[in-house]
Amino acid sequence: MPPHCDSMDGPVVTAARKALEAGNVNLILPYVPKEGEEEVIRVLEKVLPLRRLGNGAKEVADLYFFETVVRIHREGEGAPYTGLKPAGLSEGPVIPVAEKAIDTASAEELKKILCDMVTAEVQARFDHMLHLKKHAEESVSEAREYVEAMLGLQVWSHKIYLAVNAEPHEGIHEHG
Repeated sequence: MPPHCDSMDGPVVTAARKALEAGNVNLILPYVPKEGEEEVIRVLEKVLPLRRLGNGAKEVADLYFFETVVRIHREGEGAPYTGLKPAGLSEGPVIPVAEKAIDTASAEELKKILCDMVTAEVQARFDHMLHLKKHAEESVSEAREYVEAMLGLQVWSHKIYLAVNAEPHEGIHEHG
C-alpha cells in the first residue's frame, strides 16, 4: 500500500489537525474504530492544554496526538503501525484519482484509469504467454517458460478477481 493514511499529509493526520484546532474530537473519531474512541478522547483531552504552553509543547503534543490516532486507525485496518511518514511521499497513480472522484462526485476518471491499467496488463501478460506458447515444443526449458507464463496469467487474473470482490481494506497491508 502506498503511503497515505500514515503520512503527515494523509487524511488521518489532516482530520487530526482539524480536531486539534477546533478542540472537537468528533472530527477525528470517524477515522478510528469504535474500540479506539476512548483512547483518542483521553489523548485529545491531555494534549489540548499542552498546546498552549509554548516552548515547542504544541509541536510535541500535536505529534503525540497524530501518532496515537494513526496507530489506532492502522490497528482498525488490521495493519501494523510503523510510525508517521513524512508529507509529500508518492501515493501512486490511483489514490489521487480516487480522491478527485470523491471530491467531484464523479467516478468516470477513476473507472477509466483502473480499466486502462488492467486492460494493458492483461494484454501484456497474454501476449507474452502466446509468444512463449509458440516455442513451447522446442525444449523442456521453453515449455517451462510457457507454463510459468500461462499459470502466471491465470493466478494473476484470479488475484484481480479476488481484489475486485474483497472488502475495502482486505489484504492491503499484507506486503508492507
